[in-house]
Amino acid sequence: MKSNDPWLPNVATDKLRAIARDPKFTIAYKLHAKERLAERNLIASDVLYALKYGFVYEQAIPATRQGFFRYRVECKTPNSGSRAIGVVVIPNHVGCYMKIVTVMWIDEFERRDGSIIGE
Repeated sequence: MKSNDPWLPNVATDKLRAIARDPKFTIAYKLHAKERLAERNLIASDVLYALKYGFVYEQAIPATRQGFFRYRVECKTPNSGSRAIGVVVIPNHVGCYMKIVTVMWIDEFERRDGSIIGE
């Protein structure tokens, strides 16, 4: 696999967790992600928890920038009750940086046609 190829879900899970646990980890939020966090009464620590302990179940989707891919990390977090959240991220393959594209409730996402992750 070339460095600009997408990661398989199991590899993405391990790599995203490793990045999120690195002391040098830097995170940036798109405005859309900040708005969804507020709308869902979630906080930044929910996103961090999901990135450290969540799973990637689906294949990556190409991002708008060539060589970068979007991954959806799914996890129940301390503030999400019994509901799983999905965090769509674009990691930088070099360094410890991720951009958060959006945060969603998985049960609501699965009932809608189309999504920010791909369709």
